[in-house]
Amino acid sequence: MSRPQPKPWIAQIHAYVPGKSRSASGKPLVKLSANENPLGSSPAALAALAEAHVAADYPDPDARTLREAIAAVHGLDPDRIVCGTGSGELLHCAVQALCGPGDEVLASRYSFSLYPLLAQKVGATPVLATDDQYAASVDNLLAAVTERTRVVLLDNPNNPVGTFLPPSEVERLHAGLPSDVLLVVDEAYGEYVDPVLQRAGFELAAAHENVLVSRTFSKAYGLAAERVGWVTGAAHLIDLVNRMRGAFNVSVSGQKAAIAALGDQDFVVASREHNVRERTRLVEAIAALGNHGITACPSEANFLLVHFDGAVTAAQALEALSDAGYAVRHLPSQGLPGSLRITIGKTEDMTRVIATLRGLCGEAA
Repeated sequence: MSRPQPKPWIAQIHAYVPGKSRSASGKPLVKLSANENPLGSSPAALAALAEAHVAADYPDPDARTLREAIAAVHGLDPDRIVCGTGSGELLHCAVQALCGPGDEVLASRYSFSLYPLLAQKVGATPVLATDDQYAASVDNLLAAVTERTRVVLLDNPNNPVGTFLPPSEVERLHAGLPSDVLLVVDEAYGEYVDPVLQRAGFELAAAHENVLVSRTFSKAYGLAAERVGWVTGAAHLIDLVNRMRGAFNVSVSGQKAAIAALGDQDFVVASREHNVRERTRLVEAIAALGNHGITACPSEANFLLVHFDGAVTAAQALEALSDAGYAVRHLPSQGLPGSLRITIGKTEDMTRVIATLRGLCGEAA
């Protein structure tokens, strides 16, 4: 019997796997596997979500008021901003607009697991450049560029590692790319970086014809449930993304919550400060376990990638943390079978995570 047949490249796609929130037995766990904001959402955003609206009416298709609010906070041109259903939709639009069978989409080896899927969905080939001690290497990325490269995806800070390329290195990467190759700087964790460094990507995108910068409201703004993201770049790139994005793609509630969240920058600052404080505490605790073969990558994001190279394995730590009530991210599918990505949570949760790891090593909690 005949039936509809997918394009041949679709068979190699595996659905994106989100962070777990339950144990193997189905027990609910504290979710330190999806890099969500442990402080929740801004009270202003929650108040905006509680306001009534006409559910029968479509949202503003261009998210004009939201774009103006984003532009006001970041000193950007609202006409050079597109909003989307999370930044993931907009990343897909950029790749879809420029790539197809025979083309290549380049990223670093340890990058956001969505990136290969973006290439595969359009029949393009994902290429992963060799890392430099887990971090992205500008030299290795440039060496991997071919005549088939159409898009370079750089998550900065990186997920799942947490490393951060300074602006000078991002500029060097851009300078080494052919002018017809699009550089997408994915700054999903950008608000966690030192504010002094946060404008560099926007300035690069404003100055060049082949740079897009993406941001999301899912992390520091604590609005993951509302699915709101945005990109900025040259006018012709914005036009391309606008052509590809879904109609009415950002809901009424998402637009309202994001606008209110932008007006509460104190919440973003508090989220960044909490993250730095608790991440530092976890880094110091991991460093004290170095003689047990447990180490961590440097991180500027709201998580830590922890390596288990001694008697305690990543699988054992995963099980112990689950028994303690926590879900963290094990990443063998990304070539990291000996590592766990641990989201920075509430203070009391990080205290218990640290105690669990110490207990595994026979150390006093």
